[in-house]
Amino acid sequence: MNQLHLETSPYLLQHAHNPVHWYAWKPEAFDRAREEDKPILVSIGYSTCHWCHVMERESFEDEEIAAFMNKHFVNIKVDREERPDVDQIYMEACQAISGSGGWPLNCFLLPDGRPFFAGTYYPPKDMGNRPSWRRLLEYMVYNFREERDKVEAQADQLTGAIRHSDSLFVSDQLAGTDKPFIDRAGLDHIFQQLERQFDTRFGGFGGAPKFPGSMSLDFLLRYHYFTGTTAALDHVILSLDSMIRGGIYDQLGGGFARYATDRAWLIPHFEKMLYDNALLVTLLSGAWQLTGREIYERAIRETLDFIKREMTAPEGGFYSALDADSEGVEGKFYVWNKSEIEDILGADAEVFCAFYGVSEAGNWEGHNILWRPHDETEFSQSQGLGIKELQQLLERSRKALLRERGKRIRPGLDDKIILGWNALQIKAYAKAAQALNDEAYRQEAVNNLHLIWDYFIRENGEGFYHVYKDGKRQYLAFLDDYAYMIDALIAVYELTFETEYLEKAAELTDWVLSHFLDQNDNLFYFTSREQSDVLLRRKDMYDSATPSGNSVMVANLLQLSILFDRQDWRQLAAGMLRRTSDAIQKYPSSFGNWAVELLNWEYPKPEIAVVGTEAVAQARQLARHYLPNKVLMASREENEQFPLLHGKSVLDDTKFYLCQNYSCRLPVSNIEALLEQIETMR
Repeated sequence: MNQLHLETSPYLLQHAHNPVHWYAWKPEAFDRAREEDKPILVSIGYSTCHWCHVMERESFEDEEIAAFMNKHFVNIKVDREERPDVDQIYMEACQAISGSGGWPLNCFLLPDGRPFFAGTYYPPKDMGNRPSWRRLLEYMVYNFREERDKVEAQADQLTGAIRHSDSLFVSDQLAGTDKPFIDRAGLDHIFQQLERQFDTRFGGFGGAPKFPGSMSLDFLLRYHYFTGTTAALDHVILSLDSMIRGGIYDQLGGGFARYATDRAWLIPHFEKMLYDNALLVTLLSGAWQLTGREIYERAIRETLDFIKREMTAPEGGFYSALDADSEGVEGKFYVWNKSEIEDILGADAEVFCAFYGVSEAGNWEGHNILWRPHDETEFSQSQGLGIKELQQLLERSRKALLRERGKRIRPGLDDKIILGWNALQIKAYAKAAQALNDEAYRQEAVNNLHLIWDYFIRENGEGFYHVYKDGKRQYLAFLDDYAYMIDALIAVYELTFETEYLEKAAELTDWVLSHFLDQNDNLFYFTSREQSDVLLRRKDMYDSATPSGNSVMVANLLQLSILFDRQDWRQLAAGMLRRTSDAIQKYPSSFGNWAVELLNWEYPKPEIAVVGTEAVAQARQLARHYLPNKVLMASREENEQFPLLHGKSVLDDTKFYLCQNYSCRLPVSNIEALLEQIETMR
């Protein structure tokens, strides 16, 4: 029988009514496959995956197909967000076979878990060169029964390819030498590589489909800060402005969709992911600090309003995703007919429709996706309105339409709470709180950090679980979870300047080193040494939709090595960069966060200590400035535990110390003087 009713994952529960006898990724499925010598079908997806829903309707709900699957296979459903380790392994197999991947991912395994074939979506009937799902199943059964030697050989070959894929972008060429692994010419080369991919009309990188590229934009922002290259900043501004004004941004409710299906950011794939919005809020906070552009502050606030309204659990913690579909139709919740808007807005409709590009014909499948093709100032002049008058009209119109939209049937919500994604969102709140000096955001960061720590901590108090839902915690946390949590702890320290957060970050770093580090090559596995239910342990190196745990650990190690004077941590981070530097310079769009860390390595980190009675308040004011690679500590009283604060007497007035390698300049008494000192370091 179908076992998925026992699970909490919204994606698995979507399949709990299927006539397929699904198992979750649990030992009993593999035990049965070995006992009955049956091939295993692993079908992997996630709750907001459009084509996963399509394949379910076409094939997994079909009684005849399900009966065939139940007779000949042990069938396992996997939520890729619950088990990214499983997804990584079998996606690698799919890419090795076909050169591409995607979801739903359907992989056929031997009873011991080795893959022998993998593909993505299959239709219910033959379609061009793509066989029907039933025909593929029959072919897999035949091969498993009649061509077992060939299947075993294929499985060995695929498993070997997966095992060695970790080393494709790792080089030992500079190992054991004192040669620098990056210089400023190398960083210029990374910029030039990215520049070749600029869409100079609409922003972003390449053509359609177009993803936000948050990490590459972060590199450009920092590169401009360090080098003064105007083209880098110009492209960040063009990209962010175009996204915020496009359909990829929810003009009524705030928040960003996962990607745009067109080059101009107009037509989104309507699903909204927590991690995208967290990464974009963090990026926008830095962009606002550097440019002061009002459009960025508004996008930060609207996006965090969306997170608070639609993605936050009543007791705290953040949900994973919103589906693209409503009532089985992609985008139905978000799009409008012009007549609907006219009925709701009355006299304001004409100006609103003109500003947001609304027409009778629509701009997508006969409907209208709201976007902002016009500059507010130019548009107000063309309409004979004052800018304030226009802004007030648009604001009340957006509120009216948002209220009306709230009456519609909502998209599906994936309400599981994932540790790593929550840590990204906590950091986003922290960075927004810093940039905008917003106490409410500061409280959200602090409160949710404490909450998810309690949600996810294991029973023995050591280490975390990966996912939480309905009071149930399961699956051991992965490298990304720990890396993002350490990063969030450092970010929250810079809000509160309470050293308990740094102490927890150091404790978690020691945990990661003992449970995830491969001592042979000094890179981190994605899974801990405690985990034993996957085919092999991989090292995730790419910065894809989210930054890789390895690249975030480089950042954490570099920060904490200064805060705690741990040269062994610094040397480990340097070794990781040394081994990956060549790949980063060749393929920076695939290693965006790694590229940021090369910048942070090459350009000196200002080590800043603020001491005195107003140290915390002054440090918070300082943190509003864009100082992307700073190390900042503040204390009202002496603290000999931390080298940056060691020997710096606390006086009635507040002093700012700028240091490098713990060698400090004479203190200054105000932020402006400190910023002048920092400028001389660049």
